[in-house]
Amino acid sequence: MVIIGQLLLFVLKAFYWVIIIQIILSWLIAFDVINVRNEKAQSLINLLNKITDPIYRPLRKFIPSIGGIDVTPIIVILAVFILQSLVAQIFF
Repeated sequence: MVIIGQLLLFVLKAFYWVIIIQIILSWLIAFDVINVRNEKAQSLINLLNKITDPIYRPLRKFIPSIGGIDVTPIIVILAVFILQSLVAQIFF
């Protein structure tokens, strides 16, 4: 049972870091530090979107952007923290 808990915690931590990287990358694109016409940058953006869009898409139907800022990643990060604490309580 402990191995399952550790695996779930690892997946949740990895997903947290994917979200953080995606947020930082979006800021770098917004401030024109990263050129989106670059193939490597575009492939990284596509990879991160493929990972996060299945979670973001249903939430974006109910959560509007506030002042042009997408708050969905913040809500998902909070959900990840809650899930991490639940997994820790259940499996450890």
